[in-house]
Amino acid sequence: MSAVLTEPSQGPRATEDQVRRAPKVLLHDHLDGGLRPQTIVELASECGHELPAQTADDLGRWFAESADSGSLVRYLETFDHTVAVMQTAPALTRVARECVEDLAADGVVYAEVRYAPEQHVETGLSLDEVVGAVQEGFEQGMSAALEKGQRGIQVRHLLTAMRHQARSREIAELAVAWRDRGVAGFDIAGAEAGYPPTRHLDAFEYLQRENAHFTIHAGEAFGLPSIWEAIQWCGADRLGHGVRIIDDITVADDGSVELGRLAAYVRDMRIPLEMCPHSNVQTGAAESIAEHPIGLLTRLRFRVTVNTDNRLMSGTSMGKELGSLVEAFGYGVRDLEWFAVNAMKSAFLPFDERLALISEVIKPEYAALAAEAAGGPGVSAG
Repeated sequence: MSAVLTEPSQGPRATEDQVRRAPKVLLHDHLDGGLRPQTIVELASECGHELPAQTADDLGRWFAESADSGSLVRYLETFDHTVAVMQTAPALTRVARECVEDLAADGVVYAEVRYAPEQHVETGLSLDEVVGAVQEGFEQGMSAALEKGQRGIQVRHLLTAMRHQARSREIAELAVAWRDRGVAGFDIAGAEAGYPPTRHLDAFEYLQRENAHFTIHAGEAFGLPSIWEAIQWCGADRLGHGVRIIDDITVADDGSVELGRLAAYVRDMRIPLEMCPHSNVQTGAAESIAEHPIGLLTRLRFRVTVNTDNRLMSGTSMGKELGSLVEAFGYGVRDLEWFAVNAMKSAFLPFDERLALISEVIKPEYAALAAEAAGGPGVSAG
């Protein structure tokens, strides 16, 4: 069916300072993909894990080079080192605390951070102990942000099951058991090709019966069938990445746009897309930021959200992701607000809490930024 393209906001391009100060909402961030290099060095020394570099600076460069190498093997190797140093409760608590501190410093007001509990039990921790250690770190980080006088931040867990393993029902039950203690929902991650989400249908059916939220990594490395199964067979609330939905959209030479049935459904049903521009370029899901499908999908008014995926591997932050989109597409303050409101509307948080963050934090702060840009009093976007 035909679709109409919208233009970015008519206001001026957002400045670097406005991007820095803007309140941000993050829905797709991996705990084991966001460690500080210095923390990895120190934790590796404690547990005897051998690293490919000995100093934080050298290690940071190794992660960046490996992630940018174009080799999936080298990219995945980076996680061998982060997960290896996250096998004790104190290590998990430290990593979780620092994650929240870093997000707060980046201007994030709400975040859902995901990790796979099953990957952190090598030294004898139970799944419950893993989640408890991470929750302790999140609480410490949220308190530390307030003590530093920073804008408040709320952080929730997404518990991930690995799609090539067979523990998804167990992890889904863990997510339900912890949903009143910091866990917002469930996710599956890992290689899409050969491991369709329908392999974990029992976990998704269980979550639906329990009225629980879940997202599914789909449409990143694999195409439309992965997205279709995630939505129509498994009932995903959101799509992790969802970049390949672009394959169901045709742009004619005259600029007219036609949406295929699946793309139209995703847009019409307001299914959120957890897009991670820099990560998608690294993994080959997009050629460049300027050519990333997020530009067209935003103009078509899909429920687009902007995320970091793996801050260490991509050398990124929410500020960098949004700043790159501003540079590529000329977005203004109101466009950044649209991304933040989209994400907050899509969060696995009770409606009244989402509404409070939108009306009491996000819109007022963006109105102030827009007023600065216009040189006068601003009116919050509807």
